[in-house]
Amino acid sequence: MGGVASTPRWSSNAQQQQHTAEYLIGAFIGDISFPINSEYWQHLLLLPFDHHWPSHRYHQACLIFAQNNCFTRHLAKILIHLAWCLQALVGTSGVQSEALTKAVNALHISSVFLQYLIENAKGNTNEELYLSMDDSESLPDNFPRDQSIAHFVMDSVLSCIGLVDVSSDTYLLHHGLLNFMLVAMSTQLLSGPSPGPDDSHPFTDAAMVQKKDVINLAVRRLLLNYIARSQFPSTIASYAIFAEGNQPGVLQRVGSAAANLVLLPLSFIVSSSGEASRSLVAESSLNILLILIHFRKCVVPEPGKLEFDGNAKSDSLLKEQTYSFENPYCKALENARDVEFDHADIERNARGGPSIPFASLFDTLGMSLADEGAVLILYSLIHGNADFLEYVLVRTDLETMLIPLLEILYNAASSRSNQIYMVLIILLILSQDSSFNASIHKLILPTVPWYKERILSQTSLGSLVVIFLARTLKYNQSELRDVYLHTNCLAILANMAPHVHHLSAYASQQLVSLFDMLSRRYTKLAELKNDKMHTFNGESKDGDSLPDDMQSSELHVYTDFLRIVLEILNVILTYALPRNPEVVYAILQRQEKFLPFKSHPRFNELLENIFTVLDFFNSRIDAHKLEGEWSVEKVLEVIIFNCRSWRGEGIKMFTQLRFTYEQESHPEEFFIPYVWQLVMKRSGYRFNPKSINLFPVDNPVEISYVSQEAAKDENNGSDNEVQLDQVV
Repeated sequence: MGGVASTPRWSSNAQQQQHTAEYLIGAFIGDISFPINSEYWQHLLLLPFDHHWPSHRYHQACLIFAQNNCFTRHLAKILIHLAWCLQALVGTSGVQSEALTKAVNALHISSVFLQYLIENAKGNTNEELYLSMDDSESLPDNFPRDQSIAHFVMDSVLSCIGLVDVSSDTYLLHHGLLNFMLVAMSTQLLSGPSPGPDDSHPFTDAAMVQKKDVINLAVRRLLLNYIARSQFPSTIASYAIFAEGNQPGVLQRVGSAAANLVLLPLSFIVSSSGEASRSLVAESSLNILLILIHFRKCVVPEPGKLEFDGNAKSDSLLKEQTYSFENPYCKALENARDVEFDHADIERNARGGPSIPFASLFDTLGMSLADEGAVLILYSLIHGNADFLEYVLVRTDLETMLIPLLEILYNAASSRSNQIYMVLIILLILSQDSSFNASIHKLILPTVPWYKERILSQTSLGSLVVIFLARTLKYNQSELRDVYLHTNCLAILANMAPHVHHLSAYASQQLVSLFDMLSRRYTKLAELKNDKMHTFNGESKDGDSLPDDMQSSELHVYTDFLRIVLEILNVILTYALPRNPEVVYAILQRQEKFLPFKSHPRFNELLENIFTVLDFFNSRIDAHKLEGEWSVEKVLEVIIFNCRSWRGEGIKMFTQLRFTYEQESHPEEFFIPYVWQLVMKRSGYRFNPKSINLFPVDNPVEISYVSQEAAKDENNGSDNEVQLDQVV
């Protein structure tokens, strides 16, 4: 094994046989090493792959390749040829069909075998991929001596993505580039949810140390791809990688986890179904961008710089003292600037971020927010990019973005919890701006057709936000009991409170009903605590114990929640009562709900203001009761009339609550697993579930890509070795 083959002579007699898929693929996976400059590589990459292999033969081919790659280094060699092909495309003014075919074929072949090696890696991925040349073979002169093969390839891939436009000629190329990056960066699936200094991600690490201009161009292209949403061109069937007609070519027929996504069948790509009609390049671009911007490389300080505490556990101490390198893709996204102001903004130009059409990006996101990936990239933009956040805040059509987000909250029962979190964080960030809080009450929507509980007509966008936040709180209270979700909903309402303007009757009722809902839970917890205290202090049986710590903690949390709701109502009554008669009416309607808490030490100050308002309006209403028949409309008329004479006498002024969003100290522990779960869900990307350590996999089942015949061959083999003549 591991012999070095001389350059084959492609004679006329042997040419037809040697050019077949069986020979060339068989030589690629076999135990004979072809030199990097061998003519073999040119023939392999120009091969019209129109031969049909059953799926189990591909699995066997991957097994053989894994056994021999350590000797042949064919993965490293095809990656070098891939980089050369991409450099040739970038370096020419027009797209050359031969260079394009070679690049597409190199992408597909390397992606198939690379994924198999990654998902079957047992230890250090970098070592098991053998991304280096054998000592007996020197590197070619046109290979940079100061770079690793992974760095060389990722430089070429990212440069090609950034510099080659997406067209009908290059669509398949870009599709292959993005799928190759997905496969190459899938080493993250092998690591745990908390990045560690020993994690091995050769291609992702290489992507993180590329030049700034390469990164900016790549981020720009990925966003432009997402905006453009180019469809798969109908002329794509002319590529040699596909067979004639709608039959899948040789690599498309790979049924294994190593290739079933990477090489989509033409019949799927050009299908007229809704699922297949999505823009593959747009969706893949978003996936790659999300993976790139949320990756973090864990670094441990030098031994001499570690601070030790004898009382701290070593694991927690190590985690506290680790840090992450600044992610250049995240930085590029944060520094992205609007193409409309690119030339005028000298300060932004100095930072050197990519130039993006914000208007088109805003419109695309508004149409796509039903997709969880769009919600996550919107979060990344408004949290990290101050210019894009400012652009969103000055838009006069905020409903374009807010209505899809509110619809996600409306469908919370069928949405993933992480998606709900992202929506609430987006709303929290937006609510930190006073102009946003004021403007959403000026936007009137004629109807909300997807809201089924009642007809919402001529309702302000601000009222809708209150309605759906209250609805989310009630759903969380009954189903999820998630304190984090409760806190974010109340924080948004608190930020909005000083700017509430003509809140609708339904929104006012929902807001006031929050106090009733939370007070019932608080009362129940308080009664349980008192019962346990009485039991403990009385003649209790053996085994009785003090009140449960968790119950006491929950009681404390609900005390805080009730206080926040009271502060929200106080702020509205203090600063916005004259323009919110419906809120006054809703409080009057449920005034008995506040009485049990009037003397509570945590609530009495806030309730004094509420009862001052209640006394004022109750006295006015009582004065009008003698005038005849009484109705809801007449009560509201009295409230509206007396709102004009309200001067706030007796109201105590409290400091307004103001909430801001801050990421946790180690956000990667949430975002990296979340992004990969999302990407695999969005793309259909399949990875051996038994190899995934990044997030828990429910009931992992071995992917059935091996036929019974192939499985039988494996079980009968020695140490899982498969002979080449079984495949070719």
